[in-house]
Amino acid sequence: MLRSSLALTGLPRKAYGPEVRRSSASENPRKPARDGKGVPTTASVGAKDLKSTVRSLSKGFRVFEAFGSSESELNLSEVASRAGLDTGTAFRIIRTFVMLGYLEQAADAKRYRLALKVMDLGFNAIARMDLHSLARPLLRSIAGPLCEAVSIGILDGPDVIYVDRVQASFSRPGITRGIGSRVPAYCTAVGNAILAFLPLEHRLKILNMRERTKLTPNTPVTIAEIERRLAHIREVGYALSDQALVMGVRALAAPILDREGVALGALSTGSSVLAGSREEFLEHAVPRIRDGAAYLSRALSVSGSSAVGFRD
Repeated sequence: MLRSSLALTGLPRKAYGPEVRRSSASENPRKPARDGKGVPTTASVGAKDLKSTVRSLSKGFRVFEAFGSSESELNLSEVASRAGLDTGTAFRIIRTFVMLGYLEQAADAKRYRLALKVMDLGFNAIARMDLHSLARPLLRSIAGPLCEAVSIGILDGPDVIYVDRVQASFSRPGITRGIGSRVPAYCTAVGNAILAFLPLEHRLKILNMRERTKLTPNTPVTIAEIERRLAHIREVGYALSDQALVMGVRALAAPILDREGVALGALSTGSSVLAGSREEFLEHAVPRIRDGAAYLSRALSVSGSSAVGFRD
């Protein structure tokens, strides 16, 4: 089971649109209004839902979201512009957060920044969440017709062991592996995604732990061939195994990295060649797996954990 305490600190993702306005009669009532990033705005929320929301609170979170990693200090007009608020409203919200200890004034009294108290919110979440509870919804959201199984794997000697896995109900033969199943690291996408981001000495030791058998015509077996694949993986950020372990099955994986960029595990997906072409599989799976692995990597980095999971 996975027990690493993880969560993403920081502030909620942007889910608040511009100021509430009345929809015109010409607007299509079936298509909610959206902001520039495609997020539904409060103008698209029905009257019944608006009664159960606190719009002033949403404005407060928009002020929080105005502060980013690139510019940690902002003045009043910058906050108002980024949050989509008038300066008077932004000023009152800023002063409230300063009073509560969530914002503080910089050395330049006209500029503000997030205070350390904001991190308490994220660390409270970290204390209550482990990787299993964080990853399971992600795996379920990826699983589907072109991603018939989605897994998290970690190295165990020369093998990768699946420590979490979600399978679509229509998974074909060759896809049905359970939690605890093992696959060789040298010829699988999940194994290659991890090996590519390990120190050379470490990965060579792993590759030489077992005989590298040619399981299909596409199985890489020589160190030189495997190293070329690993170099490509480091360039693109994901590993593809096209029928290298089992004929008729494609797999794609991306590494889950620690703060130093060393792989702790990998997020992977597999699908039958009958589900679609290689191009269709890549187009569908690459952004989902790569983004999902990056999400889990950030969670590990924030939590300070050094392991994705371990067996009892």
